[in-house]
Amino acid sequence: MASSLFSLHFLLLLFLYQPLFSMANLHKSKNMILRSNHRSHLINTIPFNENSSTVYFEVTKPIKLPNTKPCSYHVLHHDFGFTYGRPPVVVNYTPPACYSQKFTKIVLEWKATCKGTQFDRIFGVWLSGVELLRGCTAEPTPKGIIWSVDKDITRYNSLLLKNQTQTLAVYLGNIVDQTYTGVYHVNLTFHFYPVECNVMINNDENKISLNNLASNYYSKADLILPISQDRPLNDGLWFEVRNSNETKSKQFQIPENVYRAVLEVYISFHENDEFWYGNFQNDYIAANNLSDTPGNGPFREIVIYLDGEVVGAVWPFTVIYTGGINPSFWTPITGISSFNLPSYDIEITPFLGNMLDGKPHTLGFSVTNALNVWFIDANLHLWLDTRKAKTEGGLVMFSNKAANVYEESDFKGLNGTFLTSSKRLISSTGWIKSSYGNMTTHSIQEFRYNNSLQVAKDGDFQVVDQMIHFNDRVYTKMPFHHVHVEESFKTFHLNFYADFTVQGEGSFIFFSNVTLGFNENKYKHGGLDFFISFLRNTQKAQSVIEVKNYSTTKRLRGTKQVYEYHGSDICYSRNISSSNNLIEYDEGENCVMILKSIKVNKKLKVSTQFLIVSSFDHPSNKSSLPWSLEAIEMATSQTISCISKHSGWNQQVTEKALLMMIMMVMGQGRDGVVVESNEQRRKKKKKNGGSRWCEGEEDDQQ
Repeated sequence: MASSLFSLHFLLLLFLYQPLFSMANLHKSKNMILRSNHRSHLINTIPFNENSSTVYFEVTKPIKLPNTKPCSYHVLHHDFGFTYGRPPVVVNYTPPACYSQKFTKIVLEWKATCKGTQFDRIFGVWLSGVELLRGCTAEPTPKGIIWSVDKDITRYNSLLLKNQTQTLAVYLGNIVDQTYTGVYHVNLTFHFYPVECNVMINNDENKISLNNLASNYYSKADLILPISQDRPLNDGLWFEVRNSNETKSKQFQIPENVYRAVLEVYISFHENDEFWYGNFQNDYIAANNLSDTPGNGPFREIVIYLDGEVVGAVWPFTVIYTGGINPSFWTPITGISSFNLPSYDIEITPFLGNMLDGKPHTLGFSVTNALNVWFIDANLHLWLDTRKAKTEGGLVMFSNKAANVYEESDFKGLNGTFLTSSKRLISSTGWIKSSYGNMTTHSIQEFRYNNSLQVAKDGDFQVVDQMIHFNDRVYTKMPFHHVHVEESFKTFHLNFYADFTVQGEGSFIFFSNVTLGFNENKYKHGGLDFFISFLRNTQKAQSVIEVKNYSTTKRLRGTKQVYEYHGSDICYSRNISSSNNLIEYDEGENCVMILKSIKVNKKLKVSTQFLIVSSFDHPSNKSSLPWSLEAIEMATSQTISCISKHSGWNQQVTEKALLMMIMMVMGQGRDGVVVESNEQRRKKKKKNGGSRWCEGEEDDQQ
């Protein structure tokens, strides 16, 4: 291979900017040819097990399952050969014979094998147009690979158990020819886990009382509408957004008795925007005449529209597909969320009043600064008031502070530094009148973004560092002062380092490493239910490749990952490392449950009702809200004492659980939730005849 291949354009195109190593989507054959010219240098350095298939896997927490035998339903088997540009594979789906039972968990199991030479491919699974799973295939070896995905799809309960024949569609666009020989053999199975005998589930919506209405917010949606493309088509059911001026949309119509609506959005990015976080600013590209290099800078956001008006946004996690950047990084430990791409929930309940008119409405998607191509679709989850034919509502407040993108650059020739930052806030408040009474929902999305890019050695040295803060908060004031709280605080981190040095004709040494981080704190409280979790997921991959006279003389690579999850449901910890395709160590570290799900009963009526009240009492949201550090301290101290008395937790565990909960509830300022002031508490105590903080005391005395 000519030495000119190891020039600036080799590094720019091979390792970052053109997706040479990832065929998660293939639209144009010229991209395949371009990639195939260079990818062999890295593929040939990957040592494979010559005797058996390699098992690839994504490190994630296990699904908590009930102690019951599942009713398993094998939905599909298919061999995906040359399927690119052809219709999705479809089969009829009817609920399994056991569908009349009550299920607490439903799990989708995707199992696949492949042997030969092949790129990674994006795939999707839809039921009646509702997307259940999006993922990326593993890249095979000559001796074969095996991988599987288990996904909790319980939230689609109402769709999966609908007593009628539906269409299940699977798209995996693959190309098979004399060079790319790998065929993906796929089996898809749904596992339905019945309720344990000692667990009671109330599925009679007519029996929902005002006291547990907030708890019902944890239940699955009664109806799910697809916001995706309709068949027939020769692709997946996702919409394709190819540039920043394009908006893709679909009409829908909801029943007139909806009281809650959540939009679940699926996103993946490909071709010129697969590595969007490393795209150069346009002035740098123009100054250096890099016409074939993807640009528009490194900032991207997905904007959601309802009837043409913004209702939400997504700033996505930087998923690296199994062939992305350096394929040797992802064997056998694949990149975070690459087998099971994340979806993103947006609470659009405040806008329900605009949709309850019995008329069609439109949901649309655009991508700021987009290049070809983004795949986007969504599922609209709806909760129905079965005791009323029509609900009504209205939008009280809406604030949309559009993302202002700030760019700085300092470069001379091909060398320089580039800084990009942005922030955004979307806030909405709306009310719904149902048979349960009036409910007011306040939804807040808050985003912060920073990206720095450094280029030196005329492009042969590059560093990208990016951080995204993506926070969602939803506060719903129920009748009689019940409050539903749902918060998610996410941090997405990416760091990429590459240093490429030419050492003569047909010789080079290349150092590269990638760090990925996905952290999330979640908190939910409503009625009798309480949930809190903390996720820290960090992955570090590094590689050294040395080639002399066109022959590889050194190949060192490794991937390490630390996964820590602590929650009300389970606790899971894993520390794992691989080197040259072999696992070096795989350890489960000490993991202590720091929280339990609080089931409030007659003896323990402790809830954040004593700690928080809604700011909806101040519609303008401009007045000074009545809380203080003194009030927080007093409320915390008294509630810790009460929980300790009745739960059996020691003081330290109780303090940690409650303080973390309060920090999450209170940490974002005065939007949404505030602690009662001393004056409010005195008035409430007087009105209630001196009610105690720890109401269980009164029952004990009786």
